[in-house]
Amino acid sequence: MHPGFGVYIHIPFCAKKCDYCAFATFTDRHQLTSDYLTAMRTHIRRSVADSMPKATSVFVGGGTPTLVPADELISVLAEIPLASGAEVTVECNPDDITLAMMKSFRAGGVNRISIGVQSTVEHVLKSLGRTHNPENVVRSVAHVREAGFESFNLDIIYGAAGESISDWQKTVADVTSLDPPHVSAYGLTVEANTALASQLDRHPDDDDQADKYIIVDEIFSTTGLNNYEISNWAKSGHECEHNSLYWQQGNYEGFGSAAHAHLNGRRWWNVRTPERYIELVTAGESPESSSETLDAQTRKREALQLLVRTREGVPIGSFSDGDLDEMSELLEQRQDRIVLTRAGRLLANEVAMRLIDTV
Repeated sequence: MHPGFGVYIHIPFCAKKCDYCAFATFTDRHQLTSDYLTAMRTHIRRSVADSMPKATSVFVGGGTPTLVPADELISVLAEIPLASGAEVTVECNPDDITLAMMKSFRAGGVNRISIGVQSTVEHVLKSLGRTHNPENVVRSVAHVREAGFESFNLDIIYGAAGESISDWQKTVADVTSLDPPHVSAYGLTVEANTALASQLDRHPDDDDQADKYIIVDEIFSTTGLNNYEISNWAKSGHECEHNSLYWQQGNYEGFGSAAHAHLNGRRWWNVRTPERYIELVTAGESPESSSETLDAQTRKREALQLLVRTREGVPIGSFSDGDLDEMSELLEQRQDRIVLTRAGRLLANEVAMRLIDTV
């Protein structure tokens, strides 16, 4: 299936920066909220006037979108022309979620919520630099359901310093008990220029993360959550359209500071700070900071590297016969496709280096 057209909305405001976060987020600029949202509305209107396609998916991320008044966020979303059946997702912090907020989102056209759970164990949350109360996750999911959302995602992270296997098992069990239609489980990664990067004793251990990945995959696969990309599990029909568009190299527009966009091999990204974004859009100028254009061969290779991470896999000629033999425990053939086994998912980056550009 050919991907549609996506829109990403970046809300850069946070109450506290998580220790592992490398995104363009700010804890000291909340006074800019109104001007920032006004600038985004202006930017979207210009893109629509410039023939922006109708969006098949919209994703509001950050930062912490739930720090922005719900009605004001909805006013930004209202500017985006939507295709029939479009998926509209808002990332939410469980501490911020109220029933009134969820009802406002639902009435405003949002039809999918993504909740940043990360862990349900208090000392692990502290290790990650998170501040939310794990008990609020249960309340948040209840509010999401009561407001009428049929699709939602829970985000969890494994590999924090001090997180035991039993801590992780508790998080996975707690998440499973909420019967979510979608879960994203990510191994903690160390990004440059984060609080975590400078503290070597808190860096995750590869073997520990592999053990935890196997645990989460085994449990989810018995509860109707099927792995459809290395870090993502969903019940049938609840796969994330927006992420799938990224994995298929689809086109998308980005609004807000530091938001990325892509059009047929050209990628660009906006200026990093909200005040510069406001200034440029208000002045009628482009907020684009920089760009890159991929040649056909690079795009083809990247397409394979993205596809090999998904359950669709890659065409059968994407690996040499020798590599298929050598990596028989990591890859398996399904009809005319090659897909990763569970062991292969643990070594996906190494497997992707063996891809050959034959398709």
